[in-house]
Amino acid sequence: LDPNSARAELARQCGADAVASSPSDFRDVCSANSHGVGVDSVLITAESSSSDPVNLAGAVARDRAIIAAVGTVGMEIGRRTFYEKELDFRISRSYGPGRYDAAYEQKGRDYPIGYVRWTETRNMEAFLQLLAARKIDIAPLITHRFPIERARSAYDLISGRAHEPFLGVVIQYPQSADDSSVIELPKLVAQRKTAAPSVSVGLLGAGAFASGVLLPAIQSSRSATMVGVCSATGAHAHQAAKKFHFQYCTTDESRLLADDNINAIILATRHHLHAAQVQQALRAGKHVFCEKPLCLTEHELASIIREQHAVRNSVLMVGFNRRFAPMSEQLKSFLASIPEPLVLQYRINAGHIPADHWLNDPEQGGGRILGEVCHFVDLLSFLAGSPITEVEGRALDNSGRYSGDNFLASLRCANGSQATISYLANGDRAFSKERLEVFGGGSSAVLEDFRCLEMVRNGRKQGTRARFRQDKGHRAEWHAFAKCIRGEATPPIPFDEIVSSTLATIRLQESLQSGERYRVDAQRFIRAALSEVPKEFVKN
Repeated sequence: LDPNSARAELARQCGADAVASSPSDFRDVCSANSHGVGVDSVLITAESSSSDPVNLAGAVARDRAIIAAVGTVGMEIGRRTFYEKELDFRISRSYGPGRYDAAYEQKGRDYPIGYVRWTETRNMEAFLQLLAARKIDIAPLITHRFPIERARSAYDLISGRAHEPFLGVVIQYPQSADDSSVIELPKLVAQRKTAAPSVSVGLLGAGAFASGVLLPAIQSSRSATMVGVCSATGAHAHQAAKKFHFQYCTTDESRLLADDNINAIILATRHHLHAAQVQQALRAGKHVFCEKPLCLTEHELASIIREQHAVRNSVLMVGFNRRFAPMSEQLKSFLASIPEPLVLQYRINAGHIPADHWLNDPEQGGGRILGEVCHFVDLLSFLAGSPITEVEGRALDNSGRYSGDNFLASLRCANGSQATISYLANGDRAFSKERLEVFGGGSSAVLEDFRCLEMVRNGRKQGTRARFRQDKGHRAEWHAFAKCIRGEATPPIPFDEIVSSTLATIRLQESLQSGERYRVDAQRFIRAALSEVPKEFVKN
């Protein structure tokens, strides 16, 4: 049934046994083709706020038939018909089992065929097989084709602005003979002149953080040439390439790694990809800027240590930006003259995120400790001027609303300084996010949300306030990385400090799970990694 008689006739041409263009004709067609008992099943693909399609389906269905609603229709069901026939009414949730299941769609965990015959993938496979066998012909359904250059006309058509009948509308993309995964962008905007043409960037991952924070920081410094951007989603890569003046975009990360015009790879992908991509980039002879975390496990950390040791000439940087913030630098200078251990207290009002957020996924995000708390572990070690040697964590009892993201951590540094982290997701987001207090040597200091720094010594206060915005150090960290690549400075974060902060964070997460206290000895871990000693020998 289709109220458009031309479409009904097209259905007959495509193989329908009988068609109708009115509800009364449809009742007659269904009765005549089912010997008067009604049809076995009805598929509703209409779009209407009216409930007439649902109730018409009930009228033409046989006893105990199945009615499936695919389209968006009203569902004020006439109870008498559905009750007397005991009809099975179903609402289709797109594609089939597996849709909206992150384990299925993102991690590739298939359902056993003995339990789920038709999954999202198997439905698509079956349809493609029907196309290949020419049992389905979709050519008559395509009424319009537009090259990508005329995509606006296609959308004018389907939105009704063109006032022209249509059914299937196809947008055609050009195919390059050598590499269809790469789009070379026209030089519509002149490239910025850079102070350091020797820093040429390839970006892996073009999500919200890269586009909203990292790339603006790099662009504002004018210290890099933007060469290539790669993202799993081509639209994201293309959008980032146009906005930040990359020369090309692609969905093939090997293109960036093999490009001799790129000497610095920025990793802004999901956390579970970092370790492998860092090693691939180092192996390709690139400098690497990896947005935190560096990795998710000690095994991955040991592999990165071995790779870094093998290449030596490449700079490896992790996005621990807070140590580069202007207020952090001021605080570091204030604390430098204190000859005794410090006490540092860091409170983070992190805010709640859903349990099914990718960051909370142990396999993809690693959890908020590895994904976010590494920032605070690194900053505390930086301000204390000493590596962390011991970690212990205690989590709040979980009411079911949270994902292990309410906890207290105790950190001990090699110089005797003690630090605590209160990481909380159970507060109000309107409250300040970060507050750091430091005490030692008759001095005190408070850093509030990187907006206000107050330092007190001998009764005299000094401090600073952010006039316009927070500055958490993203621009300064990139500037330091670029200077190192140009040979104007040493690595902005010594490699053993990167290892120390990463190792301390990994063991803090283990402590929260086990309830045990763990030692952290980065130098010993590095020696063990290079000699490939199992981590159990160096943990306790």
